[in-house]
Amino acid sequence: MRFLLSTIGSRGEVQPVVALAMELTARGQEVVVCAPPDFRAWAESWGIAYVPVGPELRGTAKQSAGAVPTPEQRRQMIEGTMAAQFAAVRGAAEGCDVIVGGGALAVAAHSVAEHRGIGYVHAAFAPITLPSAHHAPPVFGMLGQKPADGPVDHRRLWAEDAERWNTLWGAALGAQRGALGLPPLKDVRGHLFTDRPWLAADPTLAPWPRPSDLDVLQTGAWVLADNRPLAPELETFLDAGEPPVYCGFGSARAPENIAMTVIATARALGRRVILSSGWAGLTPVDDEPDCLSIGEVNQRALFPRVAAVVHHGGAGTTTAAAAAGTPQVVVPRMFDQFYFAHRVEHLGIGSAHPSSPPTGDSLLAALRHALDPEVSRRAGTIAGEVRADGAATAARRLIDMR
Repeated sequence: MRFLLSTIGSRGEVQPVVALAMELTARGQEVVVCAPPDFRAWAESWGIAYVPVGPELRGTAKQSAGAVPTPEQRRQMIEGTMAAQFAAVRGAAEGCDVIVGGGALAVAAHSVAEHRGIGYVHAAFAPITLPSAHHAPPVFGMLGQKPADGPVDHRRLWAEDAERWNTLWGAALGAQRGALGLPPLKDVRGHLFTDRPWLAADPTLAPWPRPSDLDVLQTGAWVLADNRPLAPELETFLDAGEPPVYCGFGSARAPENIAMTVIATARALGRRVILSSGWAGLTPVDDEPDCLSIGEVNQRALFPRVAAVVHHGGAGTTTAAAAAGTPQVVVPRMFDQFYFAHRVEHLGIGSAHPSSPPTGDSLLAALRHALDPEVSRRAGTIAGEVRADGAATAARRLIDMR
């Protein structure tokens, strides 16, 4: 069989799709990934066929956190990504039997599958992105949204979310579908997500709440089978003292001055720091030997050897830290990050920092809590429950669709 895995987003969307691609390839299937150009070289280094779609996204990690596009800018962005996705996905789908749309913004995948008369699966990477009476919709930064403060009517918010999808995406999606001879849609979100979506998230860390109106298949998180060794410089740093604190925000936008705040906080607690530069370009504040700056790294190899992980709350980083049994401090900024921050705190495996920018005092309190021996013990317990076979489970299910 031949599969097309389509996604739009940052590393948090692309890495699980590549993990699934590798599992399918290992089972003798043909796979092509269609995703932003930022990750092409990285995916191809794993031997994955890759079709880039849209512009590079890397610069978004350094944009102002308060920058909300105007309605006209938003319209242009939607029409632009819609046209780019339909062009790329249509070409990449040639000869495919099934298309997987990974994440909420893979808007062309289902329509192209419908046009070609082939199978389609929508895969979410966090429960909160799927409609449920048990939680509110995620927060979209591009819409200027903020987390709700106090009790809310979840069903009402999801109904409003459905209307928002129709208003923002309906016209552009209808135009692209019309060009393929497909009928317009009354429910854009329902069309993209379907009533039988897959959930690529760990059932211990991020369980699907029941009862549910959707028939959700939770496969487990799609974790990349990464066996790369750590760099010699990093090994030397780790061996030179007690486990350090890791800080990284991946391909997400980082809070202002977060590197300075984390380093000062860790030093106040007598801890060294490993600072992951990421897309935000985080750098040390001085040349002291207690701080090491790194780039791309195998989190599966690194996280078991650090004292705590300070991060943005992306699905991949949260899952990697949970699987390592390492306490976390989650500093959420948008979308599903607030959900994962809540789950980390609820499970007792770390701290959820408030959505406000971290200060020395607030981060000190959060990190001190995460480093508590009881939190570390609880993190170790939960680690034994986190599964690593999600991508394999999904691959088997896809192959069974023949």
